Amino acid sequence: MTIREEPTAPHSREQMRALYDRWSRMWRGDFRHAEDILAPGFLVHQARPDGSDSEAVTGPARLLPEIEQTMAAFGGIAITVDLGPIIDGDVIAARWTMRATYAGGIPHATAPVGTEISFSGHDILRVADGRFVEYWTCTDILDGLAQLGAVSGPNGPARH
Repeated sequence: MTIREEPTAPHSREQMRALYDRWSRMWRGDFRHAEDILAPGFLVHQARPDGSDSEAVTGPARLLPEIEQTMAAFGGIAITVDLGPIIDGDVIAARWTMRATYAGGIPHATAPVGTEISFSGHDILRVADGRFVEYWTCTDILDGLAQLGAVSGPNGPARH
């Protein structure tokens, strides 16, 4: 499902970059502007590891618990934007890498608390009326889970 809202006045590159900066801060735990940058109908398109429907819940209520879960499982989160943000019309895209320290709580993980991990992903965000309305994400969560010993891959056992 894709949300299509009425076209809005174009946003400047500076406005789009500022919006993306707030997005990045939100993923580091700064939720002060979440209601300002996420539209009430904010829709996430994501392949979920548990098979759940990523579009079942919308708005900030969809995304903020996921960020909180990430922050509970990992400390010292550092997110580096490897490419971008790339701004084209009402769309912002970026590739990022998250580095963090495992804090525990992930099912089937065999790595000890304190294990350093990193994994990457790509985000595409659509903006309308100065807020994010849609989010497509592709995260290499399997790489992160393999580093924690929670899954094994075809190339051998999970890394530690």
